[in-house]
Amino acid sequence: MDTPQELKARALRHLVRREHSRDELARKLAPHAESQQILEGTLNWLESTNKLSNQRFAEVRSHQLARKYGAARIRQDLKAKGIDDYPVSAAGELERARAILARKYRIPPTTRDERAKRARFLQGRGFSGDVIRRLVLRDDDG
Repeated sequence: MDTPQELKARALRHLVRREHSRDELARKLAPHAESQQILEGTLNWLESTNKLSNQRFAEVRSHQLARKYGAARIRQDLKAKGIDDYPVSAAGELERARAILARKYRIPPTTRDERAKRARFLQGRGFSGDVIRRLVLRDDDG
């Protein structure tokens, strides 16, 4: 078990590497904390000194994931990390989906099976049905 100072140092080492949500950091620190009160005190101290911020974590994480995923998948990831209330914008989702398709598939789909495969790919990445219809299921390939 870590002393409160060791627990703070451990928390700071995690935060230096990358941003963490409060829940995520609590899960990582819990096995090392002497008690729940010490853990909560450490997390509260980190938040009060602005070293730990769910808002900052959500912004960084959603920006990282936006290169590869749609809004639904980003919301799901943030929820898994303990952030339920961060608004993930679907703005620009059509352009992101188009860029992802262009990187993955070099030529436009020619058959119904190819279109279905691309639609499933985008759906798995968390893009909305509207975006999928506009890019893949219609004849407009952009």
